[in-house]
Amino acid sequence: MERAYVVRIYPNKAQRSRIERTFGCRRWVYNRCLEVRKAAYEATGKSPSRWELDRMLPAWKAEHPWLREADSHALQQAVRDLCSAYDHFFRRVRQGGKPGYPRFKSKSDPGQSFRTNWGVSVPDERHLRLPKLGAVRARVSRPVEGRIVSATVKRAPSGKYFCVLSCTGCPEAPMAEGEVPVLGIDAGVRDLMVRSDGVRVASPRALAKAERRLAKEQRRLSRKRKGSRNRAKQRLKVARAHEAVADRRKDAVHKATTQAMRESQAIAVEDLNVEGMKRNRRLAKAVSDASMAEAARQLEYKCAWHGRPFVKVDRFYPSSKTCSACGHVLPGLPLSVREWRCPECGATHDRDLNAATNIAREGERILREGTAGHAGTAGV
Repeated sequence: MERAYVVRIYPNKAQRSRIERTFGCRRWVYNRCLEVRKAAYEATGKSPSRWELDRMLPAWKAEHPWLREADSHALQQAVRDLCSAYDHFFRRVRQGGKPGYPRFKSKSDPGQSFRTNWGVSVPDERHLRLPKLGAVRARVSRPVEGRIVSATVKRAPSGKYFCVLSCTGCPEAPMAEGEVPVLGIDAGVRDLMVRSDGVRVASPRALAKAERRLAKEQRRLSRKRKGSRNRAKQRLKVARAHEAVADRRKDAVHKATTQAMRESQAIAVEDLNVEGMKRNRRLAKAVSDASMAEAARQLEYKCAWHGRPFVKVDRFYPSSKTCSACGHVLPGLPLSVREWRCPECGATHDRDLNAATNIAREGERILREGTAGHAGTAGV
C-alpha cells in the first residue's frame, strides 16, 4: 500500500539558500529541455527522447558549473517531469480535451518545488535528512511507515517549506469495526455532510467567513507599486490569508471523514458531478467552498487504507425524490424544498437525511449483489 506524508520543515539560512538554488537549477533544466524539444521538432519533425535529454545533462553541467550545486536526482527528475507533461499533452489531444501544451517555468511563480529519490530518511520526529541539505528541522507528527521512494520539497506561496514523503509497502491501519453496517453520506452546501444515522456535520464556510478580510488584503495589494518591497510583503499577507482559509476547510473535512469511517463498516456516497455544479454561476462559489469532491476523495482513500468497502451510487439515482419509508418516487423536487411529505404514505422527510438514508440502502444493495452498474468499490 502506498501512502504520502506531508511534513513541514524549518530549514536554516544556509539550507534555505541551497533549496532556492535547487529550485532555480531544476527550473533551468526543465526550461532547457523544453527549448531543445521544441527546436528539434521544428527542425526535424522529431523530438529527443527522455534518455537523450538525460545524456545532455553532463554537458550542461560542464557549461554551467553552478548546476553541480543541486542534487543530480532532482535535475534528472526535471527531465522526467517534462516528458510526463508531453505525454499528458498528447493524451489530452487524443481524447479531444483541452491540450495544455507544456509551458516554461517562471522564477516569479509563488510556489516552487523539486523532487528527489535518494538519501532521504527520518532519523527522529524533529529532523528530516535530505540530500545536499543534511539534517533539516522538521515536525514529523506521525511515524513514517514503509519505504521512502521519493521526497518532494516545496515552498508554499505563504513562504512555508514542506516535504512530501511518498512511501510504499505501508501496512493497513488497524481499526475497530464501527456500529453502522453501511453509512450513507449526502454532501451539500449548507451541511458538509448529512449521514444516514442522523448526524449532521456543519459546513465550515471557511471562504464565506474570511471573504471580507481577503477582499481588504487584496485591495491593499492592488495599490502597491509592482516590484516594490511593500508589494512583496503584502503578497505574503494575501497568500497567508488564503492558506488559512484552505487549512480551516481541510481540517474540517479530515475530521468529518475520519469520524464517519471510524463509526461505520462501509460507506456509500453519491457520485456528484461537482464540475458541472460549478458551472452554475449562482452556486459556483458555495460549491467550491463546500469541498464536496475532496470529502468523497478522502473517504475513498481512507476506506482503502483501513479495508472498508466504499461505494459510489450513480448520480442519476433519485435519492432525494424517493420516499425512504415506502419507496414512492416524486416526479420532481426543486432545490428550494428542504422538507416534503410523501403523497403515498404520508411520511414527512428532511430532504438531506432522506437522501442519505436512500444512499445507504442503495449502497448496501450494490455490495450485496455485487453489481457494477451504479458504483465502484475501494478497499474490498
